[in-house]
Amino acid sequence: MDAKEISLKEKSVKPVVDMLNDYLANYHIHYQKLRGCHWNIKGQNFFTLHLKFEELYTNAQLTIDEIAERVLTLGKPPHSRFADYIKESTIQEVNTIGMKDLDMVEAILSDMAKLIELERELLNATVEANDDGTNDMVNNFMQFKEKNTWMLRSFCGKK
Repeated sequence: MDAKEISLKEKSVKPVVDMLNDYLANYHIHYQKLRGCHWNIKGQNFFTLHLKFEELYTNAQLTIDEIAERVLTLGKPPHSRFADYIKESTIQEVNTIGMKDLDMVEAILSDMAKLIELERELLNATVEANDDGTNDMVNNFMQFKEKNTWMLRSFCGKK
């Protein structure tokens, strides 16, 4: 399959696909960080954050699958090697063992800010490519992160 089969121009969609693969790489690092936070959370916020991190990594897992499937829909293969994810991601891995609970939340907030930044760039690229399908998908992902950013910031006592 290629983009023209869904009424998109290959040349216009190429930047979108490249950005989606970068986005996919960042999401994988974010996902693993969420798993690490879920596994290694300790302290008085254990029950609250253990559940929240599980909610977020479950959502991230579904999001990763949708991103990869969108890349395939646009006629290209998604990246699928951790070596590529680590190389391409601007989100950095962290060791969550021994991390304090609020430091974990801060790390997740930082990831979400970066992912939202990537989503806004993707939205601009999808408009230029007339790729409403990707635009709609990314917009939904961004709205989820915006709401959870507000919730996590409120949890930390921030405005």
